[in-house]
Amino acid sequence: MYIISLTYTQPLDTVDTHLEGHLAWLDQYFRQGTFLAAGRKDPRNGGVILAQGVSRDELDRILGEDPFQAVARYEVTAVEVTLTNAQLACLKGV
Repeated sequence: MYIISLTYTQPLDTVDTHLEGHLAWLDQYFRQGTFLAAGRKDPRNGGVILAQGVSRDELDRILGEDPFQAVARYEVTAVEVTLTNAQLACLKGV
C-alpha cells in the first residue's frame, strides 16, 4: 500500500482551478480499485491518498496524470500494513 501526501505549491485560488479535473482523476482510480481513500489535509495545504495494487512505477505514471501536478508536490511512502483494528482488517498485507 502507498500513502501519497500532496502539498500545494500554489495559492488555493490557483489550486481550485484544477479541482474539477483532480476529482475526476480520483474517481477514475477509485472505480478501478487503486485508490482506497483520499481527503484534504487540515489546514487545507494539500491532501492524502491511500493507494494499493500497483507497482511504484505504475503509481508514478498514475500520479503523472493528476491535474494537481501543476499545483502540488507529492511524497510517496510504501507501507506494508500489519496491524489494524477489526474494521480495517481488509488492509492487512496490502
